Amino acid sequence: MVFNFLAIRFKNIHLPFGIMDTICKASEDPATAYLPDSRLSLGLEDVYIKPTRLTYIDGERGELRYLGYRIEDIISSGASAEVIQYAFLYGKLPDDSELARFRALVEKGYELPDYVVSSVAALPRSSDVVGMQAVAMASLAAGSDFQWRKIHMPDTFATMLGQMAAITVIALRHAMGKEPKLPSPTASYARSFLVALQDKEPSDEKVRALDQAIILYLDHEVPASTTAGLVTVSTLADPYSAVLSALAALRGPLHGGATEGVMAQLNEVGEPQAAKEWFEKNVASGKKRLMGFGHRVYKAYDPRALIFKSIAMKLASEGQLHKMLTTALALEQVGLKSLAVKGIYPNADFYSPIVYASLGIPYAKGAYTAMFALSRTAGWLAHFEEYVQMGGRIIRPRALYIGPAPRTLAPKT
Repeated sequence: MVFNFLAIRFKNIHLPFGIMDTICKASEDPATAYLPDSRLSLGLEDVYIKPTRLTYIDGERGELRYLGYRIEDIISSGASAEVIQYAFLYGKLPDDSELARFRALVEKGYELPDYVVSSVAALPRSSDVVGMQAVAMASLAAGSDFQWRKIHMPDTFATMLGQMAAITVIALRHAMGKEPKLPSPTASYARSFLVALQDKEPSDEKVRALDQAIILYLDHEVPASTTAGLVTVSTLADPYSAVLSALAALRGPLHGGATEGVMAQLNEVGEPQAAKEWFEKNVASGKKRLMGFGHRVYKAYDPRALIFKSIAMKLASEGQLHKMLTTALALEQVGLKSLAVKGIYPNADFYSPIVYASLGIPYAKGAYTAMFALSRTAGWLAHFEEYVQMGGRIIRPRALYIGPAPRTLAPKT
């Protein structure tokens, strides 16, 4: 194992400052193979980098709350994406007039500058869709004169939500071989998005499903992408640059990219009858991870996964989508029999790809991760402002040196 090799290698080096005494002996567990004492936390696990009023997670109980509200109650209430986006940016649920004003601010963001649209259109159609989002966001950052102030600034971020929706539409359309088209105001954020993407009026069921998907992925405390954005915004960089940083982190297969790993996995399994054999050959043997299972925080069933599962069961009722759903259901049962005893359960990414496919989101490179980013933008922005307004310091951690002892380099003669 690589970590054990490193541990053995480091044991043969004379380390200064007594650091060698803190290095653990090589073990079979790569997470502790060369962990020093409490000064080091690989992956920042269980390190609290900020207080927050936004999201609460109890991983042992499988509980998720936004601003104190249980995620199950939010979904069952029928709240639209805009209502929860507003709550994150303004700190409370809106009344009718506040919601109308918020929607106008969001819709203002649909009108992207021509140079942003052109920046996406200039890319190969085979480009990663999150990469397209990043190019467009970088273009907005380049033209931004934003400066953080010691006052609440949610109106600016409301317009950024509209910009992100427009960027995601033109990026997905580009991947689909279509010409750019910006969203227009309709009855809701989700409806405007689907109409612009697909050039047709969606069913109310699909609009509601997209509302729910946006809410479910809207925030999850400070995972890798949010943390990457917080590092950027801690320097007082503009929020476009911070979202760009978050997008870069989200692209990784261990974060937002996991949704597409699940889809590839389901396609590989093929049919429900093959789930057990595929699991034993690939996962039980240690050749592959079961994508869509396990979470750094949750040691119980991810509540978002249960809701995504229920949405998928409503939408994927026939044809290839239904076959994919039944394959996922079979694979889940096989996985739970083996992994639940270890505290490994389905996470939000296990069923969300089926929901996205049912909504007509193309299975293009990075497309499902781009939908994750569309949802998470409100959470990112809320965390960024929360950090700045609390007077958050520039994030500057340390690295624990384990290299060679001091040595000299003879001058050239």
